[in-house]
Amino acid sequence: MCYFFCTFAWKKSNNSYKSMKLCIFCSANQQIDPDFFVLTEELGRWAAENGHTIVFGGVNMGLMECVAKAAHQAGGRTIGVVPQIIEKNGRLSDYVDVEIPCDNLNDRKQLMEDQSDVFIALPGGIGTLDEIFTIAAAATIGYHQKPVILYNMKGFWDSLIAMLDDLHSRGVTRKQWRTYIKVATSLTELQEILR
Repeated sequence: MCYFFCTFAWKKSNNSYKSMKLCIFCSANQQIDPDFFVLTEELGRWAAENGHTIVFGGVNMGLMECVAKAAHQAGGRTIGVVPQIIEKNGRLSDYVDVEIPCDNLNDRKQLMEDQSDVFIALPGGIGTLDEIFTIAAAATIGYHQKPVILYNMKGFWDSLIAMLDDLHSRGVTRKQWRTYIKVATSLTELQEILR
C-alpha cells in the first residue's frame, strides 16, 4: 500500500470512457439485501475493466469492502480515504492501494471531493446521505460541476427521490434537483450518464 503522494499509471483500455476517479458512497453494513452486493461487485469490476479508480472510505465491511475487492481483483486501483479511528479500530480494508489518512469525517468528505471526478451513492445510511448531500449542496452553489449519481438499486432510493420531488414542489430547492443529482437504476444507465 502507498500513501496519497504516490503516483501510478493506467494502461490504456479499449473503451469509450476516459479514465476517471469514481467516488463511491455506500453502506459498511453486512446485513443488507444480498443483491446489493452482487450489483456493487458488478460496478467495481466494470470500473476496473474500464480504467477507472475507485475512491472509497477504506473500511473493510459491507458494500465498501465489496466494491474495493471487486475492483482490485479485476486489476483496478483503489484510493481509501481513511479516518484515523478506522485504522485504530482495525477496520482498514485490505483492498486499499493508495491510502489518504485523515482526522475525521469532515476531512474525509473534503478529501474525497478533491480526489474524485464523479460521486456515486449506492445503498447506505446516515453517513451516505451526509456525503451525497454535502457534495450535491456544493454543486448547487458552484463549488464544482462534477456528476452526482444515486445508483437506485432495486428502488433503494425511491423514498429519497420522492422526498426530493416534494422539496422541489414546495419551492425550497434551487432549480430542479435533478440538475445536480442524476439517478441510475442499472449499471447500463450509470454508464450512459458517465459517457
